[in-house]
Amino acid sequence: MGQQETMAYLNTGIYSVSEAARLTGVSEGRIRRWLRGYHYKLRKEDRVSPPLWSGQLEPIDHKIALGFLDVVEVRFVDAFLKSGVSWTIIHKAREMAGARFPGESHPFCTRRFVTDGHGIFVELHTEAAPPRFLEIVRDQQVFAEIMRPFVKGLEFGEGNSLERWWPMGREQPVVIDPKRNFGQPTLAREGIPTSVLAKSVETNEGSVEEVADWYEISPESVKAAIRYEQSLTA
Repeated sequence: MGQQETMAYLNTGIYSVSEAARLTGVSEGRIRRWLRGYHYKLRKEDRVSPPLWSGQLEPIDHKIALGFLDVVEVRFVDAFLKSGVSWTIIHKAREMAGARFPGESHPFCTRRFVTDGHGIFVELHTEAAPPRFLEIVRDQQVFAEIMRPFVKGLEFGEGNSLERWWPMGREQPVVIDPKRNFGQPTLAREGIPTSVLAKSVETNEGSVEEVADWYEISPESVKAAIRYEQSLTA
């Protein structure tokens, strides 16, 4: 890996498909199909479903590599599908979003998008109250109080840029930040990957206190790391 590539990964994060599946709960097969597209048959006709978006990173050794925004985008697409948004609408939404917001490579990773379970809406920046939303598929303005369950735990910087994800909520110490540890889940204050701490406890016969002494951190921090790692397999 060259120095330029390393620097890019330091700012972007890097995940294999299996790591992305572990963090999002979406199967590896679905992630591959979303990023590569796939062939299928409809009424005995061969059809092609194109990739839903272009990943942040080039393949590594001919294998898909995902960046931080790709991982969050996977989480959003999965959430949209589970809430009842059709695959067709998701494709149309991204196509229209690309035309309306040409600077957004991963529009579902911005604060613009919310869903009511049927269409995908983008918030308009106006003085109106309640908030005004534009349905980007049918291009109709609507007024609604729409819950935003999919942005819980996401931390944005200036504008709409997504900077980090607090997967257990901001009150918990675990953060996924593309600029730290290549985007691996990490204890925010101590800077230690949660997987390292959980594995250390496992190999040390479950002694939280001894691992805390090794890393000179509190037992509570070690327990938080273990809770998060266990949540990924629940």
